[in-house]
Amino acid sequence: MDPPAPTPFVDDLRAALGDDAVDVTAATRERYGRNRLPLGDRLPLLVVYPDNTAAVQSTVRLANRHGVALYPVSTGENSGLGLRSPSHRSCAVVDLGARMNRILGVDEVLCTAELEPGVSYQQLYDELERRGHPLMLDTTSGPPDGGIVGNTLDKGAGYTPYFDHFGMSCGLEVVLGDGRVLRTADGALPGSRTWHLGKYGYGPFLDGLFVQSNFGIVTRLGVWLMPRPPVIRTFFFLYPDDDDLVEIMERVRPLKLSNAVPTLLKVTSDLYGLGTVTRYPTARSGGVTPLPDALRRELREEHGLGAWCVSGALYGATEESIAPALARVRAHFEASGRARYVSHEEALEHPAHRIHVDTFSGRPTRQELGLLEWRAGGGAAWFLPATPVVGAIAREHQRLSRRILAEHGFEYVVELVCGPRLARALHLILFDRRDPDEAARARDCYRALAAAYAAAGYPVSRAPLDFQAEAMTRLDTFPEVCASLKHALDPGGVLAPGRYGIE
Repeated sequence: MDPPAPTPFVDDLRAALGDDAVDVTAATRERYGRNRLPLGDRLPLLVVYPDNTAAVQSTVRLANRHGVALYPVSTGENSGLGLRSPSHRSCAVVDLGARMNRILGVDEVLCTAELEPGVSYQQLYDELERRGHPLMLDTTSGPPDGGIVGNTLDKGAGYTPYFDHFGMSCGLEVVLGDGRVLRTADGALPGSRTWHLGKYGYGPFLDGLFVQSNFGIVTRLGVWLMPRPPVIRTFFFLYPDDDDLVEIMERVRPLKLSNAVPTLLKVTSDLYGLGTVTRYPTARSGGVTPLPDALRRELREEHGLGAWCVSGALYGATEESIAPALARVRAHFEASGRARYVSHEEALEHPAHRIHVDTFSGRPTRQELGLLEWRAGGGAAWFLPATPVVGAIAREHQRLSRRILAEHGFEYVVELVCGPRLARALHLILFDRRDPDEAARARDCYRALAAAYAAAGYPVSRAPLDFQAEAMTRLDTFPEVCASLKHALDPGGVLAPGRYGIE
């Protein structure tokens, strides 16, 4: 049985924030408790809708007074990591996205924006479009209503030269667990005019404490934006075989180490591309999972895809200025005769490739969400291990993942997002959440993958809500230090207990 919302806490919240700022209805709690993960939904006690930083402070102080835990969320979906489900059923969700969704400023000269937590990628894109697109934001390939602040704080990333969302943030406003407000970086000086320009400020760099933690509630964030290049040209190379991943990684690394390609390079598996344009072919496969290799090849030919697709983009003032760099990239990938080039113009006509054109161009896209419908039942869990950009290691990781996924009855659906040294290998475990046996296999599959990669020395960068505590326990003295910081910054323990495995 879910515990009832404590009446005194609710009464005090309504008195402080207004009646319409608190919702205890079953329908709302159910909506916020829903997720796609294998261990099931987690309904919160209630939902609070603050409209400014002062309202967040009041909520935190009342939570301390009544001993009620809070779970802050912003906007968007976070599909394979937990949606808006709280870390514990005894939490009250604090929805910062519903009313705190203002773009507080855009500086077109110094290329910055100041945002509240509810500002989505689409919202900022629309504002930049209204201004004539002088600036370009870096977006995810997730839903357009994804939150910029939330993604930044969860170590999310995009694909342009500004892909590192935390690295391209500057200056936070945070409500701490005792209700105090902290402004970081240059914002620590009252009246500072360089809050979102000087990243490090005076004294210790505290911003990182609030990334993947439960030490405070971020209510404001500065982000750096990129001047929009006049011309953007994407490129694609399709490889025919699974084992071509070795060559791909060996070719990606020198291009990125020399910065010959300014964007990250995406390396997507066949089913990652197929899942955006079609559904699992039950009739043709007889329900076999993973799909037989012969059928995978047939589907690739039918949809104009490869076993692997490599994509990236070049930026320049004119088409002519980009041409030499594009010729170099083509010669580099085509040298072995394994890769087939797909031009920018061809990619615009192919729905699976058009997704990457959009992300490299800073345009929010919804098309990749089709992956969530590859299998019936809507279950999804993301597994994100680190893979060095070395062909031999990538081959071993591919074999390890394919084996474990196949043993549990799931597909190898992967995108490797490659920098010069490291790739984040986004694995999508897609399953029928309505089937208890399949949900249990998805749970066991995630744990098997996490254990195998950890044993081999390759950690994860993010973890779904169901598995965050397990990810933290694998670390050395790190959990103890996090617990000490938690006690110092949130002595009442009211902020998202258990989130990221920090109690």
